[in-house]
Amino acid sequence: MLPESINDLIESFKLLPGVGAKTAERLAFSIIEMEQENVNFFSNSLLTVKNKIKHCIICNGLADNDICPICQDKSRTNDILCVLDDPKNVFLFEKMGIFKGKYHILDGLISPLEGINPEDIGIDKLLERIKKENYKEILFALKPSIEGETTSLYIKKILDNNNIKTTRLASGVPMGADMEYIDELTLERALADRKEIE
Repeated sequence: MLPESINDLIESFKLLPGVGAKTAERLAFSIIEMEQENVNFFSNSLLTVKNKIKHCIICNGLADNDICPICQDKSRTNDILCVLDDPKNVFLFEKMGIFKGKYHILDGLISPLEGINPEDIGIDKLLERIKKENYKEILFALKPSIEGETTSLYIKKILDNNNIKTTRLASGVPMGADMEYIDELTLERALADRKEIE
């Protein structure tokens, strides 16, 4: 029995992950009570982020220019490259402020059951970058799952004859966990205690 515009707003909020009907209703009614300038800011932010954010041409991370701020930062070390499978995970590492290397984000993980092969996730671009920039260590911080393990081992095998150290995050990141939900202390411990892939 709600006005159509409110129903549309509720349905829009339900498109977001983890937002059910009740939360969507609360958010919609919050918008109605919100000051006009805040609503304008909110709606402009949505449009701006959707229209402006793209993938960095170097690391495949999120950026509002062709090259992200991390890839432009000359103070970061070129000794270590952290390989991730989700651009959101860069922000987890950056919040800690202890990783000073560079990042490279794959377009997912190898998963033969889902028809995702090595050529589908941008491994060629990663290998080209490793060859060009002469990294000493490749740190795999992929989702701790069978697919993450398969992807790490596949890339490690290609790099075996290149005299490059390959490591992965140490225990502390549980198998099957989504990187997005790991607390900072666990991630910091795992990063500090990373191990070479055998």
